[in-house]
Amino acid sequence: MALPDPDINAVDHARQSVSAALEEARKSLREVTLLIEQSQGEVGKLTQRSQSITVHLQQVQSKGDVSTEDLKMAYDSALDAQQRLFVMRGQLEKLQADKGHYEQQIELLEKVIGVVENAGQPGAASPKAGGSSIEMVIQAQESERQRLSRQMHDGPAQALSNFILQAEIATRLLEVDPEQAKNELGNLKIAALGTLQKVRNFISELRPMMLDDLGLIPTLKRYADTFKEQTGLEVNLTISGQERRLESFVEVMIFRAIQELLGNASRHSQATMVKVSMDVGDAVVKIIVDDNGKGFDAEILQQGSSLGINLIRDRVQQVGGSFELDSVIGKGTRITFAIPAGKV
Repeated sequence: MALPDPDINAVDHARQSVSAALEEARKSLREVTLLIEQSQGEVGKLTQRSQSITVHLQQVQSKGDVSTEDLKMAYDSALDAQQRLFVMRGQLEKLQADKGHYEQQIELLEKVIGVVENAGQPGAASPKAGGSSIEMVIQAQESERQRLSRQMHDGPAQALSNFILQAEIATRLLEVDPEQAKNELGNLKIAALGTLQKVRNFISELRPMMLDDLGLIPTLKRYADTFKEQTGLEVNLTISGQERRLESFVEVMIFRAIQELLGNASRHSQATMVKVSMDVGDAVVKIIVDDNGKGFDAEILQQGSSLGINLIRDRVQQVGGSFELDSVIGKGTRITFAIPAGKV
């Protein structure tokens, strides 16, 4: 009797996983499309209301005998209407960005299904190293894009909307209260500087320029300090061995792995301290990331519910390295991986 082909089982599993992700993405797209239609209607109503209030404000300003209280009420109504409109427009922009994200995700998943279907055909290459890895890479990429999209909307995008509102307030106050207008412009400058720093932080997360210019070790030291300032999480970084440049792909792999593990410790593990040690040997680079968080059941790796850790493990193993995870619920997590150092 013929034994079941394990490759066929792998194809079926990959097809089911990607199909489920595709259906979920399509459902999310339908929901966000409906919200966009509702938000567009609300923006239209708020735009008409803002225009009406602006006309009323102009009429009040044109009257020579208007009281200060009436003028103040008219200004407050106009600013309130504009602020509501800015907020709703920001929400609409966020929804439109989410829609684009889901459309891209659906397109990618449809392509993956095509690859998986072809893998199941006679004579096709084994999907063991393909289907599940492709799926994890796509899901990890989309998860990161969604996180950055949310951060950009809640941070710089919202701040820019507020800048427009503050500039409008300052412009109108120039005619009524120049001193207050000066204060508003000062506040606007302070807010702009803070937003500029946030944008620089986002750029650094996407691709630190130091990584290309100075190498892995200086970049990790700077990133550990910045991460501590931003999150309040105590990060102890220890470097031993030969402080030298490694091959570009090795430096990127190590940096992204440590970045992901620090993010996990901050966002999920409820840790207060993370120890990161890296030993740069002649042939191997060994990294240990140890946190004092709540820990978790290590079997989640087999269940595939931790995309970031699974992706780190797979990448390490693909370059001939080793990966170990030791986590106990209530006692923290230690992740150790070693990869060939390569030549420079």
